[in-house]
Amino acid sequence: MQIDLQNLNSFIGKEIGVSDWFLVTQEDINQFADLTKDQQFIHVDPIKAAETPFGGTIAHGFFTMSMLSHFAQTGCGVTVENAKMGINYGCDKLRFLNPVRVGSRIRGNATLVSVDEKKPGQFLIKSNMTVEIDGSETPALIAEWLTMVIV
Repeated sequence: MQIDLQNLNSFIGKEIGVSDWFLVTQEDINQFADLTKDQQFIHVDPIKAAETPFGGTIAHGFFTMSMLSHFAQTGCGVTVENAKMGINYGCDKLRFLNPVRVGSRIRGNATLVSVDEKKPGQFLIKSNMTVEIDGSETPALIAEWLTMVIV
């Protein structure tokens, strides 16, 4: 959602967007495992993972968290009009609530929490982010995501 800086505060407490669905594949998880050097069997060995309570492989929690950037670009992020750039500033209160199984569809949902001018032209935006799993009442992840916007 693109918002003029003057109107940004009027969106506090409101949903600012829902992303497109993303299908999580074993190939995605394997590539993430290779990149992060996290080869735990629950992520990369479908046969061994089938013997766990999950019944198969699951995505890394950090894989799910890393999808926030993608979700922001596909519908649940806020873009400030005429901003020079936005920088990922981190997360507060990040929690992994539900595993994401291979073959699941996930999407992001964002609500604007606050906008604070830290320095002239630098605004810290906090959004409540939820990563939903299609067909599940319990989300995969909740977090307060921080973005520094430079205008």
